[in-house]
Amino acid sequence: MDFNVINEYIPLYKNALLLTLKIGWQGILVSLFIGLIGSAILYFRIKILKTFIGIYIEIFRNTPLLVQLFFIYFALPKIGIVLSAEVCGTLGLGLLGGAYMIETIRSGLESIPVIQRESAASLGLNEMQSLWHVILPQAISVSVPGLLANVIFLLKETSVFSTISLMDLMFTAKDLIGMYAKTIEALFLLVVFYLIMLLPISILGTILERRMRYGQFGD
Repeated sequence: MDFNVINEYIPLYKNALLLTLKIGWQGILVSLFIGLIGSAILYFRIKILKTFIGIYIEIFRNTPLLVQLFFIYFALPKIGIVLSAEVCGTLGLGLLGGAYMIETIRSGLESIPVIQRESAASLGLNEMQSLWHVILPQAISVSVPGLLANVIFLLKETSVFSTISLMDLMFTAKDLIGMYAKTIEALFLLVVFYLIMLLPISILGTILERRMRYGQFGD
């Protein structure tokens, strides 16, 4: 292990980490937006849109992100839709994550007793007000472990961004290995920076899950 080489590589990995986090969190925000809209459609059982959401979930949960990125980055320009690599990464991650977020939030919504909805209606709240002010806050509380697991999953999936020439962590590691053959040092830093990115979220998830569980059921 050459620590001089590691020290030389660290600034490159810092830049790659920032780009990975930027695209990763942009994609996660897109996925959460899709998840909220899609789960609401399933919750209210809107017939035509419910079928569309079901097809969307099956397609994106059963195809790899790599294939989806290739389609967005290489196929869409053939029909005149040209997007930057960063936008492709954000869109691909958001669409993949949206399918998982819909199912996670939907399961949380369905775990809330019907009496909560009926009580909200008795207070004069309409369906959307009931969902937004009464049902959804409880559902999110129940869904926190699944949502954070999805966030970690999506951030790990950013490792395929290197295939569309984004200078993420994986691209940086492969580039340095190819140029200087310092495999051990490059992979060591890759592991360290993925841990820097993901370990705090994992710890936060454990803390939040414990607090949510105690808040609902007591210690």
